[in-house]
Amino acid sequence: AGASDPAALQYLAPYTGVTMGEFFRDNAKHALIVYDDLSKHAVAYREMSLILRRPPGREAYPGDVFYLHSRLLERASKLNDELGAGSLTALPIIETQAGDVSAYIPTNVISITDGQIFLETDLFNSGIRPAINVGLSVSRVGGAAQIKATKQVSGTLRLDLAQ
Repeated sequence: AGASDPAALQYLAPYTGVTMGEFFRDNAKHALIVYDDLSKHAVAYREMSLILRRPPGREAYPGDVFYLHSRLLERASKLNDELGAGSLTALPIIETQAGDVSAYIPTNVISITDGQIFLETDLFNSGIRPAINVGLSVSRVGGAAQIKATKQVSGTLRLDLAQ
């Protein structure tokens, strides 16, 4: 659903997409779903909830918006061999307001996912591509998935970047 579509369609679009991805996963295929973007999905949900006179919470979002996004993102999975070994990978995108990763929706999605890649407009405009802010980007599983040689090289590199 596009930005000009009604809030109800914007709310339903991610569920429709993940259902199609689950079809491929359940038929022993590998699928990728990119949620572009869940912050707009949350705004559509907030709009519908306010129209329905549901009580607003933090930043006027309904109190169950975290549950809504976690339930959506947890539909991505890898099936075992007995179930066909299909997989569905989810990449949620969140647009921050002025780079504020501490806002309600970004912090919710960050807490659900295994990490985040933070892209910065200033880096992009200065010619750095991909425009990844390595200071704000995080992986909770990166070290566990690396071979020993990569860990040795990246360990000193992380220290150099931190200084």
